[in-house]
This record gives sequence, C-alpha cells and structure tokens, in this order.
Amino acid sequence: VQLQASGGGLVQAGGSLRLSCTASGRIFRIDAMGWYRQAPGKQRELVAGITSGGSTNYADSVKGRFTISRDYAKNTVYLQMNNLKPEDTAVYYCKIRTGAINLYDYWGQGTQVTVSS
Repeated sequence: VQLQASGGGLVQAGGSLRLSCTASGRIFRIDAMGWYRQAPGKQRELVAGITSGGSTNYADSVKGRFTISRDYAKNTVYLQMNNLKPEDTAVYYCKIRTGAINLYDYWGQGTQVTVSS
C-alpha cells in the first residue's frame, strides 16, 4: 500500500490550502483515514479523522477552520484548511487503516505546510 500526499506549500496567515492523499496498491476495505501533523520539536498529533461511515473528528485547535473529506471511489482523503495560522506550520501526514481481515495503518510521506505571519 502506498500513500501519495500533495498540496502543501507556503501561505500567508489567513490563507487556505487543500491537501490530498491517495492510496494505491493492495487496498481492501479502508476503515478510516486521517491527517496528522508534526511541528519541529513536537510530537505528531491528530489533526482530523474520518471513518468509513463518514464520521469526522478534529483537534480542538482546527475546529471550524479545517474540513476533512474522502472520495471512496478514488481512495483519496482531503483536508481543506482555511484561515491558516502560523501555529499550523508543520509537516502533515496522511494515514489510512485498511486490511482484508486484520487492519493495519499505513502512512504517507508527509507534505510541508508553512504559514507566514
């Protein structure tokens, strides 16, 4: 299973970015998809997640600004990020949970998001 993330970049505070992550390879049922981020010197943290049923959850720091969605047919998860703040600067990673019987987590390579003040 391979995950390809894209959409990161440099943006001014208040701006928007849209991240995409597409899974390919030996994909069975995808149970959940999510986005995490890791800033320098900090632990990786959950930003947003979405289940196979479409339920979503968000970190308190991004509620009302970020929206996670998925395209089932394309095995793709998106993260729409609006009103970006300098504290959103981090490497963003996508993750999927999939498997035929047992479920396993797979991670993307990360995409840099930098928000300037």
